[in-house]
Amino acid sequence: KVKSLTISFDCLNDSNVPVYSSGDTVSGRVSLEVTGEIRVKSLKIHARGHAKVRWTESRNAGSNTAYTQNYTEEVEYFNHKDILIGHERDDDNSEESLHTIHSGRHEYAFSFELPQTPLATSFEGRHGSVRYWVKAELHRPWFLPVKLKKEFTVFEHIDINTPSLLSPQAGTKEKTLCCWFCTSGPISLSAKIERKGYTPGESIQIFAEIENCSSRVVVPKAAIYQTQAFYAKGKMKEVKQLVANLRGESLSSGKTETWNGKQLKIPPVSPSILDCSIIRVEYSLMVYVDIPGAMDLFLNLPLVIGTIPLHPFGSRTSSVSSQGSMNMNWLGLTLPERPEAPPSYAEVVTEEQRQSSLAPLGACDDFERALPGPLFAYIQEFRFLPPPLYSEIDPNPDQPTDEIPSCPSR
Repeated sequence: KVKSLTISFDCLNDSNVPVYSSGDTVSGRVSLEVTGEIRVKSLKIHARGHAKVRWTESRNAGSNTAYTQNYTEEVEYFNHKDILIGHERDDDNSEESLHTIHSGRHEYAFSFELPQTPLATSFEGRHGSVRYWVKAELHRPWFLPVKLKKEFTVFEHIDINTPSLLSPQAGTKEKTLCCWFCTSGPISLSAKIERKGYTPGESIQIFAEIENCSSRVVVPKAAIYQTQAFYAKGKMKEVKQLVANLRGESLSSGKTETWNGKQLKIPPVSPSILDCSIIRVEYSLMVYVDIPGAMDLFLNLPLVIGTIPLHPFGSRTSSVSSQGSMNMNWLGLTLPERPEAPPSYAEVVTEEQRQSSLAPLGACDDFERALPGPLFAYIQEFRFLPPPLYSEIDPNPDQPTDEIPSCPSR
């Protein structure tokens, strides 16, 4: 008689995808549809989040014997249980403990809060995963439980607008090729990127200079790699995957190539995981020179893939601060040596305008009544006088201290 058992989340975003962060409230509904009346012991939900690592390695114990060593580790982030119908014990089959559900569709709301402590971002890797899910269980007498599990996504946000992630990354390397007693010239590589933190969909601008002084034809390249590291029982398992790459032009002997912001786009990838004790997900940009018949010359520049993108002003912050010491003399180039004199009063107010403003005194009757007579007369006297003339020469120079000016009244 149980037609369907479903779980739906109350999504917090416009894409209707259940995505949460630490401290968020996860809410939703368990829907139960039955075609007839049923008796139920309980309807429960179990929400859990954990990181789990597992891999195996073969060991040789002797010439003809071998065994397999298992490496497992688990970290639990939260474990929440709730009862929507019934009680906790399912072994009670008495009529008093059973609940009747009539035919039709029924919905039961649930809600729980994720821990305030940092959570690891949801992740599926080669030897481990970080998963969050809600499981519903319907228990009835004389029937096997009906179970359904549905996962939801957790993002532990990484804001790339922090000083450590906005700092430029750069490096320089050089390699000299040797073949027996013959030594060719060096191959040098210098590379720089604007910052360390990026978000999926952005393009990394690569500034590089490759100089080939060897006798071989080399090819400059760049690639983004994801490194997954899994830890269990004091051991570490590492998996490295190529995310994106690009290829430059071939360089013959004596040639130099310069990349002035060559772009490498980051595809949709999971954010970096830096706070989990058993799983780490890190990224790096490798700028390298492919040398035929020899080890490549490469530079590794670390990356952090975040979730909060760059603010519009963030990209200019570091460049302005770095150029401040170089442009300290720009004020002297833009300001004139001597200020220009302001315009004269006659150039601003004509004689006709001044006379016309003096004529209609009747409009100021209300203002005159509100002021004392002597004060109003004083304002009228100096109201339309022009300002003093501007001059570079002080008309009243300081008098020498040793001379006492004579008083005209005496």
